[in-house]
Amino acid sequence: MSSRYKAGLLLTVIILAGACAPSQQGGPTGAAAPQAGETVVFGDYNWPSAQVQNRIAQYIVEKGYGYPTDVVFGATLPLFQGLRRGDIDVSMEIWLPNQIEAWYEAEANGEVVVVGLSLGNDWQSAFVIPAYLQEEYPELDSVEDLKEERFKSLFATPETGGKARLVSCVIGWACEEANAAQVEGYGLEEHVHVINPGDGAALNSDLYGAYAKGEPWLGYQWGSNEPALFLDLVRLEEPAYSDECWAADKACAYEDATVLVAVHPDLLEAAPDVIEMLRAWGFRLSVYRDVAAWQQENDQANANDAALWWLNGNVETWRAWVSDEAAAAIEAALASGEIPDGWPDE
Repeated sequence: MSSRYKAGLLLTVIILAGACAPSQQGGPTGAAAPQAGETVVFGDYNWPSAQVQNRIAQYIVEKGYGYPTDVVFGATLPLFQGLRRGDIDVSMEIWLPNQIEAWYEAEANGEVVVVGLSLGNDWQSAFVIPAYLQEEYPELDSVEDLKEERFKSLFATPETGGKARLVSCVIGWACEEANAAQVEGYGLEEHVHVINPGDGAALNSDLYGAYAKGEPWLGYQWGSNEPALFLDLVRLEEPAYSDECWAADKACAYEDATVLVAVHPDLLEAAPDVIEMLRAWGFRLSVYRDVAAWQQENDQANANDAALWWLNGNVETWRAWVSDEAAAAIEAALASGEIPDGWPDE
């Protein structure tokens, strides 16, 4: 882990402990900070865990603290730029080191502030296969094996020209560029045909479809994604992560990600009570796993439904994040079946 990354995590621990007071300064552009009570805008990243966290946070912010909320839907890179500009106030999932270069630049410019931990730590890999495939072909255990014709042909389709079909990162996510660099760094350009799905649902559907038929599949997954939570998957071996490798050609495995909650600096002054809540945020991967399991059992349920289910069933958990007054207001709103105005129609 890089010294700068370690320093960032140390800063996060300090913030979570409450040792850093909210800044009283405006944003880096010198623009006036929004007045308390104005809309708190969340970056609505196009994957399930981020959307569920947004809906829960929106409910708490609207019903507990009285701020209107809204969301801006999109992918990692454009939404992060929106956070930097102040078009977005809160990002519930900043994945580092995926966007580490952009993050360091934004942090140095005073455009973003870490206020808490999100899911915690999570793995990711562009080279995941079903466990049943490795059981059938135990010698297939490394990215280097994809250069062999006998294994490459397992994943080939009529559209790939004899290359292995690799279902990689979603278009617009930070991992799109990282995965492409890995393919080049490993010398796999002549051996794999990369497909970048349009969204996370397409990525998951592709894997689920192959898994249900017991077919070969090769592609990108991460630990908090629904298929990785419930299917038996295997990551092909890669050289271990190092700072030097990642800075050079990325011909090595991802470092396990740390997932953070970040805000635009203007929110520190505009909504200090919301900041205090986000600093106490405790929605970890173990918590999300229960939500994902419920969604899988209730496949017609959307993120709004999942948030209501979780809020109603886990009062003692979220009460620890909020003030007593906010908790009472949230419980009253839940009992009355109220829905936040800022939730998108899904």
